[in-house]
Amino acid sequence: MNAPLSTPGAWENSGIGRYLRWLEDTRGLAFADYPALHRWSVTDLDGFWSSVWEYFDVRAHTPPSAVLGRRAMPGAQWFPGATLNYAEHALGRPEDAPRTAVVARSQTRPGSSLTYAELRERVARARAGLRRLGVGRGDRVVAYLPNIPETLVAYLATASLGAVFASCAPEFGARSVIDRFGQLEPKVLLAIGGYRYGARTVDRAAEVAEIRAGLPTLTATIGVTYGDFTVADAPTWDDLLSGPPEEGFEPVPFDHPLVVLFTSGTTGRPKAIVHGHGGLLLEHLKNHTFSWDLGPGDRMLWFSTTAWMLWNTLVSALLVRASLVMIDGDPAYPDLREQWRLAEETGATLMGTSPGYLMACRKEGVRPGAEFALPRLRQLGAAGSALAAEGYTWAHEQFGDRVLLNVGSGGTDVCTGMLQGSPWQPVWTGEISGPCLGVAAQAFDADGRPVIGELGELVITEPMPSMPVGFWGDADGSVYRAAYFTDFPGVWRHGDWVRFAPEGHCVVAGRSDATLNRGGVRLGTADFYGVAEEFPEIADSLVVHLEDAEGGPGELLLFVQTTGGELDDDLRARLKTALRTQLSPRHVPDRVERVPAIPRNRTGKKLEVPVKRILLGARPADVASRDVLADPGSLDFFAAWSRS
Repeated sequence: MNAPLSTPGAWENSGIGRYLRWLEDTRGLAFADYPALHRWSVTDLDGFWSSVWEYFDVRAHTPPSAVLGRRAMPGAQWFPGATLNYAEHALGRPEDAPRTAVVARSQTRPGSSLTYAELRERVARARAGLRRLGVGRGDRVVAYLPNIPETLVAYLATASLGAVFASCAPEFGARSVIDRFGQLEPKVLLAIGGYRYGARTVDRAAEVAEIRAGLPTLTATIGVTYGDFTVADAPTWDDLLSGPPEEGFEPVPFDHPLVVLFTSGTTGRPKAIVHGHGGLLLEHLKNHTFSWDLGPGDRMLWFSTTAWMLWNTLVSALLVRASLVMIDGDPAYPDLREQWRLAEETGATLMGTSPGYLMACRKEGVRPGAEFALPRLRQLGAAGSALAAEGYTWAHEQFGDRVLLNVGSGGTDVCTGMLQGSPWQPVWTGEISGPCLGVAAQAFDADGRPVIGELGELVITEPMPSMPVGFWGDADGSVYRAAYFTDFPGVWRHGDWVRFAPEGHCVVAGRSDATLNRGGVRLGTADFYGVAEEFPEIADSLVVHLEDAEGGPGELLLFVQTTGGELDDDLRARLKTALRTQLSPRHVPDRVERVPAIPRNRTGKKLEVPVKRILLGARPADVASRDVLADPGSLDFFAAWSRS
């Protein structure tokens, strides 16, 4: 039986501890443990979410008439009648003016920082500049920009006007950007002309020109000077900010569109997911304080591009009056230790990264606890894929109980974590601590019955404020309903395969559409990776099951990227033996093949489903755009292999 790797220490003075004292003082509510608090948060939705509203002193221009006007999913109606603005909360209070709001580090230009006062002034100038360009409530502003302060300023200025923001990272090619932004019919585009990525110089002048030509609704393009790179024939960012500042925040309804996030586009055309002002505001206030233990004076460092929902959650550190570290460039340049150096230099209290990065540090012998001075670090976050048990052990060896390892799972769909830890929850080796507050997460079997101790579909049985307002352009809501609510009517099916223990901790075993069904037994892909990637000869791996149309066992294929050597019969045999003894005979692959690279998208997720579709005859271009791939050529091997 799994035992906790660590148990909560002095959590009473954490964000969740202070909230618990407030609940007892103001509402007479006391909870013996986290499971009891969680049960209340998902059964008394009015009580829990009204407490979040009150505890964080949400500033409404008009008050709500209820907490939950309509409870059904889809179509839950949160805080009807309320008007507010996300940007107003992100820019702090008068006493925050001298505090650092942003620390920026880039491989294209020197580092910089902004206080809350400076950030507020730039947002006011950008707001005035956008208004001069005719941007108003409901208009769309899009950004082909990296993770830099100008992107943050543009986002908050757009939000302050009640306009709608969307961003794509500049490593995306023009076709991918047009596929996304074109759906929104934007009025204004902000763009850079190029950047540096590690030792490489990347010119994007041609891409910017093609994007401008491919968005016929644009009335203006603003070029953000970045290092030596400019955008031809366009007013500059300095031009946009040249007029007098105009402070103000358009009061909008709770569900008024704030930002559009796009799915990865690895299984079809990117879906445009609309998130509202109130949903992200409440969810991120809750998440950042109760799970990530952020507050005034803290500093959040989490590498992200502007194409990932983690960028939006990074920005929301401002909601709790913490500061954020914005990193642009190659996170592994000049070597794997760079992110730890940045955490040391910037005094990070929360450092987030990917499980793949932690495992790479472990393999390379990096010892961050000994090599770097990180006295302020309290949490180490990991998201994007499963972290192997050995990664938990390694992190605990580096920092002991002083730093909480908080592994989470969430998604663009809700723009937050759904399963993760907090200072009041134990850490379980190889597992996520449990559902977040306000997230009624369960595992369902195929008949829609809750299951414990076995794999099932990850579902959410009660509404959350940050569930999407809808999909852009989906006027009747049919695409939205089909995405989440067809399998279990009235219940959100997230698309992950999960197993909950009786105590609430859980394992996400991969995407449910990538789950392997061998002989009627479902196998999670994460189990394979946990065994295979422990071999020093194996850098990465991917498993696919090709079903037999006549009901036979099908073919189980394991692809491995080696650390340099060849894949010989001895390594194949040792791999199969390890999978048989550590997992089961059903986990033994029929074939083990060496590949040049394992396909991942830019957020680190392995692309099992696109690979499977290629092996069944699809063209790579039909299953994933090269621009969404971390390695644009990583699918080519599978296309050639399927033809051989």
